[in-house]
Amino acid sequence: MLYQIYETQRALMAPFAEYASASAKLYRHPLSPYAQVPMSQRLSAGFDLLHRLAKEYEKPPFDITSVDVAGVAVAVQEQVPITKPFCRLLRFKRFTDDPRALERMKTQPTVLVVAPLSGHHATLLRDTVKSLLRDHKVFITDWTDARMVPLEEGPFHLDDYVAYVQEFIRHIGEHVHVISVCQPTVPVLAAVSLMASGGEFTPRSMTMMGGPIDARRSPTAVNNLASNKSHGWFETNVIFRVPPNFPGAGRHVYPGFLQHAGFVAMNPDRHMSSHYDYFRDLIRGDGGNAESHRQFYDEYNAVLDMPAEYYLDTIRTVFQDFALVNGTWCIDGRTVRPQDITRTALLTIEGELDDISGTGQTRAAHDLCTGVPETQHFHFDVKGAGHYGIFSGRRWRETVYPEVRDFMARHDRADGAEQAGRRNGQRVDGRVANVGRAAGTRQRKAAR
Repeated sequence: MLYQIYETQRALMAPFAEYASASAKLYRHPLSPYAQVPMSQRLSAGFDLLHRLAKEYEKPPFDITSVDVAGVAVAVQEQVPITKPFCRLLRFKRFTDDPRALERMKTQPTVLVVAPLSGHHATLLRDTVKSLLRDHKVFITDWTDARMVPLEEGPFHLDDYVAYVQEFIRHIGEHVHVISVCQPTVPVLAAVSLMASGGEFTPRSMTMMGGPIDARRSPTAVNNLASNKSHGWFETNVIFRVPPNFPGAGRHVYPGFLQHAGFVAMNPDRHMSSHYDYFRDLIRGDGGNAESHRQFYDEYNAVLDMPAEYYLDTIRTVFQDFALVNGTWCIDGRTVRPQDITRTALLTIEGELDDISGTGQTRAAHDLCTGVPETQHFHFDVKGAGHYGIFSGRRWRETVYPEVRDFMARHDRADGAEQAGRRNGQRVDGRVANVGRAAGTRQRKAAR
């Protein structure tokens, strides 16, 4: 019923949003007589703000059409190697005929970015992808809004998420490096663990950023809500059926608008201040800051519905049973055993001011991956960074990305050397992977 009420309200607000948008332009356009009335700039700014508060936000495009490689502008095209009911595997294919860029691109590592399925679209990682494309071949998981998936496609559980990740890794091949941001750190670790336990190849490296590997450590408001309410409470209070005006009509989902309301409620003062600053920027004619605000909130306000089965599985497995760290998580009769991973280097990254995944939650992966040699454990704390700062914005580009890039480059070369050694019947010491490690990273032993 709540979903129906929300959709009705949204439909009623749509004409008002369009009226506010037209009015903002009317009071701003230099040829309009309304632009000459007193306080026209304030009226235009006010209507513009009302438009943005009332409008519906659709999924934005990645809009990455080119990238700089070795000083050369290289064209980028989105390709879809695999399409699943609840996710597409996107590849950002780079094209150039410049010999310098071609030579550089041949030797660059391949990266699978596993985007969160936690309310926002994968485009939230646009900045992450743009940075990676300079030095890597990049794939990303593009999760589908559950309200757009027909009911006949069946349910989608957390175990299915793990299976999707495994399928994508197998498709890309054993040369892949995996980066997981926030929520997917848990299913990615499970996917790689099961592959290791089954004797399959595993990625050359895993980079885990701001995720709830062990949500018991430094619990945040998100963790407390998930652990203090019963499973039945979530099933009763936050799960709704998709209304009939969508392809997924009748599907049980955790609606994106509820997740968005939760995000805003965590920092209401910050959002109010940001919108007031936007209003003032419009009055002053500060187009640069106003456009930055629009770009951020176009992304932040665009949300998707999550399948109810997946959402409830995540609440129980990650935040209530702590099944991964307790060693009780079973998928298709197989126990998830991170200790079976032996050939994948591990880098964990946490933001000092992260209010979604608390301090130590991501770092806990090192305590689970005991089969990985000590020389291949790394951790990086990002000073002054909140949750979004570790994968987007200035801190990501200037501080975090160089660490991630150098980490993957070292272990890409080290893994290749080790494979060559095996072909020649030689043993290559694992310490090679730790030579020249990036500043700011630390071995697990030293961190203790």
